[in-house]
Amino acid sequence: MVTQKTTREPAGSQPQSQGFSLIELLIVVAIILIIAALAIPNFLQAKIAANQASAVSTVRTLNTASVSYFTTWSNGFPPTLATLGSAGATPLCTGAMLIDNSLATPPNRKSGYTLAYTPQGPAIANPPAGCIAGYSSYLVTAVPIDVFTGTNSYCSDESFVLHFDVTGAPAATSAACDALPVMQ
Repeated sequence: MVTQKTTREPAGSQPQSQGFSLIELLIVVAIILIIAALAIPNFLQAKIAANQASAVSTVRTLNTASVSYFTTWSNGFPPTLATLGSAGATPLCTGAMLIDNSLATPPNRKSGYTLAYTPQGPAIANPPAGCIAGYSSYLVTAVPIDVFTGTNSYCSDESFVLHFDVTGAPAATSAACDALPVMQ
């Protein structure tokens, strides 16, 4: 005679779960991957748009700082980007304290863009005492570090007109910058 063992569950208890099946786990992982595939490109596009907006703002800031330097020290436009930064505790023509030092010191990067300030035209004759000679014009450029930080490059000069290049190439001269489309 064969006897069967029966197990009794205490009254009021539920049967023990064996966990998730492999199929259930695969379905959850697939759903998470689909959501990630939809969200990541949107996130990257938003990041690029934010970097490009920051580059536009920074170019405008450098324009404003250059004009402030021009009017404050009567030395033309600054000879270098570092001149617009801080060299000490008080503003001088060699350290005007008009922009943050993170912009004024190499590698001159902000929000995925490399910024460049290039003096144009002749140097000012007879600069004020202790000053490096300024220039009659300048060119500011913002170029994306790579395609993941931005796609457009930007440029401007003392005219304050902001231009852009959808290829991301830097403008070498003010004339090349002026030939690009104007930012609206």
